[in-house]
Order: sequence, then C-alpha cells, then structure tokens
Amino acid sequence: MSQTQSENSRKRILAVDDAAIILSHISQTLQNDYEVITANSGGRALKYLEQEKPDLILLDIQMSPKDGIETLREIRAMKDRADIPVIMLTGMEDKTFVVESAKLGVCGYILKPFDSDDLLKRIQRVFAS
Repeated sequence: MSQTQSENSRKRILAVDDAAIILSHISQTLQNDYEVITANSGGRALKYLEQEKPDLILLDIQMSPKDGIETLREIRAMKDRADIPVIMLTGMEDKTFVVESAKLGVCGYILKPFDSDDLLKRIQRVFAS
C-alpha cells in the first residue's frame, strides 16, 4: 500500500489549543495512529472546518479571543459539521463549562496535563462507539 493510501485511510483528528506545547504533545502522542491537524485558535479551526471534515476534534476550552465553548457552538451550527465527535481539553474543572459543553454534545473531557495513554484510550473509545 502506498504512503498516500495509508495516510488517507487513517482517521483525521483536529487538535485545537492555543498552547504550542500542548499541540506538540498531542501530535507526538497520536502521530503513529492518526493524521493530526493542529490549529492554535478557534478561528483557525473554523476556517479549516469550512474546507475539511475531520473524524474527531480535540478542543481546548480556555482560549482567546474565542474560547472552546464559543468555537463549539459555531461548529455545531455548521452544515455537515455538527455531527463531528468532540472531546474537550481543559486545565480546570469548571461546572459551567462542563454543563455548557455537555449541552453541545461533547463525547468527553480530558484534563490537562493529560496522560498520553489516557488520551489514546479516550479517542479509541469514541471511534469504537
């Protein structure tokens, strides 16, 4: 199988976080199993989503100027993008964010800093369901 075919058959994950170190950690953790696309802002993620449809989105809650909840609301309003599974990344356990993102149908939460094995298991669970 050519490199292109194997690349195309891998699931694509869009990782959105304004911290470069987190995006780097996600990429290193997932690169062997998934195609990882990174965006360092909600706006960049939305621009990417206008063109492409990943299989899963990892979305940081605390970003500026557009936070993860606001970004998620816009994703859910997009035609043909509302059904993309989303796992929220958060450095804090804030009930308001949890309730808001739950209303928007997220698959789960991962607390930062996260364990690589935990991240992989969570993603595998989403793809298995």
